[in-house]
Amino acid sequence: MAKSKHNFCVIMAGGIGARFWPMSRTSHPKQFIDILGTGETLIQQTFNRLKRICPKENIYIVTNEIYKSLIMSQIPEMVSEHILLEPSRRNTAPCIAYANYCILARDPEARIVVAPSDHIIMKEDVFLENIEAALGAAAEHEWLLTLGIRPSRPDTGYGYIQYVDRGKDVYPKEKHIKKVKTFTEKPDLALAETFLKCGDFLWNSGIFIWSLKSIMKAFETYLPEVDVLFKKGIGKFGTPDEKAFIADTYTVCKSISIDYGIMEPAGNVYVLAADFGWSDLGTWGSLYDNRPKDELGNTVIGKNVMLYDTANCIVNMPKDKLVVLEGLNDYIVVESDNVLLVCRKTDEQQIRQFVNDVMLEKGERFV
Repeated sequence: MAKSKHNFCVIMAGGIGARFWPMSRTSHPKQFIDILGTGETLIQQTFNRLKRICPKENIYIVTNEIYKSLIMSQIPEMVSEHILLEPSRRNTAPCIAYANYCILARDPEARIVVAPSDHIIMKEDVFLENIEAALGAAAEHEWLLTLGIRPSRPDTGYGYIQYVDRGKDVYPKEKHIKKVKTFTEKPDLALAETFLKCGDFLWNSGIFIWSLKSIMKAFETYLPEVDVLFKKGIGKFGTPDEKAFIADTYTVCKSISIDYGIMEPAGNVYVLAADFGWSDLGTWGSLYDNRPKDELGNTVIGKNVMLYDTANCIVNMPKDKLVVLEGLNDYIVVESDNVLLVCRKTDEQQIRQFVNDVMLEKGERFV
């Protein structure tokens, strides 16, 4: 695709990937790990994908300040001044507001793609075609767009988007762009099954496309208490004064997601229904879905794992660890850095709670 100088990309890379514990730790979260064994970490894959959309000097990475050295070592071609360092985690809305004002200082006409750092995209050419269509729509209309994925199962770990299907195209250049009716964050199983049957629901990929003007107007309208804080920094972004300003701003800025703060209340939200081999790789179950399996449905990482009467398991072990498993069905078995997790796959949503309990009872060294 043509790389317009007005195209910018923002990579959100501040999460700790708690649902991928114990492989993902606070000091080295999943976006910096080669989880799929491809030779590239997830953030390297994301950067290389997005530099096909915009010049690499137009890519910004928003992350926690403890990860700057990891990013520079994994992506040496990254412009170091465009690694935006958050002093604390405040969810996705402040992260995007921060990037908006940095981009505003360079190009008020910018069109922006916002993407998480840890997603799998198997059909990159299709993805790029979808992004190009969405960027075109964002340039022509004051729309906030997201990419939606046709659900293949009633997954309770994803947000859902219901779209309006009136039978006529809202954007003739791309018939798969639909007006959004509702957002629903992580429904229970019964509701997820209903959504699947309805046929007009998509998974929320968490990938957004908009013009800088549109998203800044949305912040002014729906999150003015966040916008006014960052607006005070005009003239400081991209200068030596930026760090101190951001440190002060984050002490008083609320923690809120872009979905809850803007996408849900806004009336100008559109979704492009897409199929580009997407997974947010948020859980061990999603990794299981994306890895090859043996004849009994096991996927194994580790050279010395021996399985007996074991089926449908995901096993991830250090390469020199000898592990013998017998009689397991549908389990996650993972060891990393002196921590062993054995958990039913059906209970993987509890891993976040396990991490919280470990932190309370055993301290931070295990998380």
